[in-house]
Amino acid sequence: MKNVVGVKFKKEGKVYTFHAADLPLRKGDSVVVITDNGPAIGTAVTEVRAAPLEQLPANLKDVLRVATEEDFRTRESNQKLEREAMQFCVKRIAERQLPMKMIDVECLFDRSKMLFSFSAESRVDFRDLVKDLVQRFRTRIELRQISARQEARIVKGLGICGREVCCATLLHSLDRVSVKMAKEQNMSLNPEKISGLCGRLMCCLSFEYDAYADLKRDMPKCGKMVQTAEGRGKVIRQNALKGEVVVILEQGKETTFKAGDVQRDK
Repeated sequence: MKNVVGVKFKKEGKVYTFHAADLPLRKGDSVVVITDNGPAIGTAVTEVRAAPLEQLPANLKDVLRVATEEDFRTRESNQKLEREAMQFCVKRIAERQLPMKMIDVECLFDRSKMLFSFSAESRVDFRDLVKDLVQRFRTRIELRQISARQEARIVKGLGICGREVCCATLLHSLDRVSVKMAKEQNMSLNPEKISGLCGRLMCCLSFEYDAYADLKRDMPKCGKMVQTAEGRGKVIRQNALKGEVVVILEQGKETTFKAGDVQRDK
């Protein structure tokens, strides 16, 4: 058994498991942990728990300590450097007339590397830009081209529902979204109505898909013939949230029934 704790590095990020050893950690504590990229500051989002070795990842890393005032000053200094690097990079991109848009800059806790995320319509030759950045910041530089959905997650914004986009709040990973999911939820297939700020299909279609599929599992499908209290008819619409189906009867009348009140025609 080992004492482990769940740690997040970003509000919208996934939860990673770390070895807590005998540190007196509580949920909400800021901690310094060892990652593949060196030390980093994260937030404990679970209480410490004992877990059997066979349930733990093979490359389990350690929590070094509860974050100190010095650690917070280091993070603040790095954030200041990130803002400076963003301004410098945007200026160089404009001067070199590169077809790319800088989205985010991340400086590792020990400043051993800086990661620049950008978006572009196609591949970009940024070798000269990397030379500019290395010369200016004297550290390892990595430029990463990200997708439109990843850009929306970083930039954030309000969706058509009036709330902050799901990818920046409650989603830990950007799962695949398909038109089938929109159809299953009886959504209009108008691209303007089912697309998010990124121009791709809305993440909430994937997030809510399983719930809709579960609700509709025992409902008669559209196009199927059913027997109702008012006679035989064909299902033409479903309302999964209300548990209702709309049936067009043989005499041409459209009537709404509870899904449990109709029987599949044999």
